[in-house]
Amino acid sequence: MAQPAYVFRPMSEADLPLMKRWLAEPHVKQWWGDTNEQFEIVSGDLEVEAMDQFIVAKDDRPFGYLQCYNPEVWPDNGLGVHPKDTRGIDQFIGEPDMVDRGHGSAFIRSFIDRLLDGGAARVITDPDPANARAIRAYEKAGFRRDRLLETPDGTALLMVCNP
Repeated sequence: MAQPAYVFRPMSEADLPLMKRWLAEPHVKQWWGDTNEQFEIVSGDLEVEAMDQFIVAKDDRPFGYLQCYNPEVWPDNGLGVHPKDTRGIDQFIGEPDMVDRGHGSAFIRSFIDRLLDGGAARVITDPDPANARAIRAYEKAGFRRDRLLETPDGTALLMVCNP
């Protein structure tokens, strides 16, 4: 049996030093913001049942982060109303040498296929409208642009992937 191209391993406390390093990388910090503030949020979310966090690996090499959540748990997120069983995702590639190699759209597609096959009604994400690289990756993974919206973190582009 062929080994899957990408492995999504549940993140644990042992991964926190790696996360801190990735969040400090300039290409991540540009879109995720202050390293320490984001680290506090991500590490605190390890205890949140509605937030699943994964380390993404290829060929046994961890290179990225993906979080998957139930947007209904955060009704003030500014993302609007969606069908029951909608899941939201956010992600980044932490290792600089893995950026601009097609991994983003490929691992996102792999993950959302798993969600949709498992019964998710819709998958949403909300990149910064100026983040052309992320928007391109999401579109290649099957998302479509929906609308601009205001979130607690500022203006975002709501992107939607339906089954």
